[in-house]
Amino acid sequence: MKAFISKYFSNHSETSEDHRDASLQTRYYKAKRDEIFSAVEEMFPSPSEKVAVSKERGELTIKYKGKRKAFVVATIIMVRPFQTAVDFSVTTDSGGPIDFGFSRSLIVDSYDKLDRQFPKYDPKQ
Repeated sequence: MKAFISKYFSNHSETSEDHRDASLQTRYYKAKRDEIFSAVEEMFPSPSEKVAVSKERGELTIKYKGKRKAFVVATIIMVRPFQTAVDFSVTTDSGGPIDFGFSRSLIVDSYDKLDRQFPKYDPKQ
């Protein structure tokens, strides 16, 4: 019950290493950090705005303007050469305390786009 409530009745979602929702676990890709960084930048075209871009720190901050408005922070970290981790944090600007799963679906859609572009790998193997 708590998982259902936090999934749909919140205005914030973020990924983590050991998230209880498998679709919100950190993803790892076999690619250079710069390639992934560029791909994430391209996922949020105009009218979305890039607020801050720090390639050195691997952070990209975006004001998403699509179906709804949201604040997106993408963290792209090179774990080893050609092994890059990607995390997202999304907070919707819906004017209320809930977004009915929009923040979660934005993360899942972003991961799906990256999955189609880059091969994934499991760091636990």
